[in-house]
Amino acid sequence: MKTALYIAIAVSLILVGCESKPSLQKFFVENQEKKDFIALDVSPSILNVDKASLTGEQKSALESFKKMNIIAFKKDGKNNAEYEVEKAKLNTVLKDEKYQQLMKFGSGSEGASVSFVGTEDNIEEFIFYANKKENGFAVVRVIGDQMDPNDVMTMLSVLQKSNIDMEQLKPLQGLLK
Repeated sequence: MKTALYIAIAVSLILVGCESKPSLQKFFVENQEKKDFIALDVSPSILNVDKASLTGEQKSALESFKKMNIIAFKKDGKNNAEYEVEKAKLNTVLKDEKYQQLMKFGSGSEGASVSFVGTEDNIEEFIFYANKKENGFAVVRVIGDQMDPNDVMTMLSVLQKSNIDMEQLKPLQGLLK
């Protein structure tokens, strides 16, 4: 009898403990295999940068960068309804208070935003979201360790010094046309 009670409590805790609200991670996982989506995981090695030429601040920013996850919806004339559904799901996820918006550009049909997860002193990830009515949308998650808002600006200067490995980004070429 006690065993059945312990099993019932354990199952209840597991079911209650499972978070059912939408998240960006779930959005990536649920859509990465769908035909209208392009999903990529990109490592810091994509930058091909000579670390000897970097300043201390640039090295620190580069070391805080762990990986990037990219998911993009490629819109064509046949998937307009699916595009609207997926864009609405994504917008719902990004409205969660967990995602703190830093900047927003444009309007609802076309635009971009930058958000982050964590605190201003310890950012776990940056989220770049861009939407263009004719092409679709893309979300880039920059996942790191001990990042701060200055790291994003510093990473832009590192990008200028890098020789980006375009082979890793090849699946996105069709979306950028």
